[in-house]
Amino acid sequence: MRQLLIATKNAHKTEEIRAILGDAWTISDLTALPEHGSPEETGSTFAENAAIKAVAASRVFPGLVLADDSGLEVDALDGAPGVFSARYAGPNATDTQNRAQLLRELAACGAADRRATFRCVIALARSGALVASFEGSTEGRITTRERGTTGFGYDSLFLPDRHTETFGELAAATKNAISHRAAALEQVKVALRVTAIPYR
Repeated sequence: MRQLLIATKNAHKTEEIRAILGDAWTISDLTALPEHGSPEETGSTFAENAAIKAVAASRVFPGLVLADDSGLEVDALDGAPGVFSARYAGPNATDTQNRAQLLRELAACGAADRRATFRCVIALARSGALVASFEGSTEGRITTRERGTTGFGYDSLFLPDRHTETFGELAAATKNAISHRAAALEQVKVALRVTAIPYR
């Protein structure tokens, strides 16, 4: 079985990636490497931060490493929270605090347009070097209140186009078929299947 390390300690993210990639890979994450600290995400884009995380982990893992950097871009907030999605309400903010901050910011600007994009960039690295990167996105809008209890992050506030349920209300299988992360991971699967990217 092929080995793939996900450069995260977020159990929700690991499970989502495992579900989308299927059983062709044996997947672990950074909880299996407690001695490996998380690098500082100093990039100004999702692509830069994904590469930072993937390359750092690939220096201590003897195989292929996948790192995801993703977030929410709200039109009325000039693309915020963007790369600061995980820490929008502060460096140690919880998902609940970040969602509350987003709703406050939208209320404060009085925006009638609540269009938003969930964006994901996935980087693959091996032996301390970036191998490839892939991007996916999902368009939708921000609801006025939280809806649903599944998912994580901003899922309960994001209503994808052509759906009447938020990411926090949709069944996991449905979300995993239309999400920004799924779109990027589909490209990863194709690249690993049809190119010479080695996994060892």
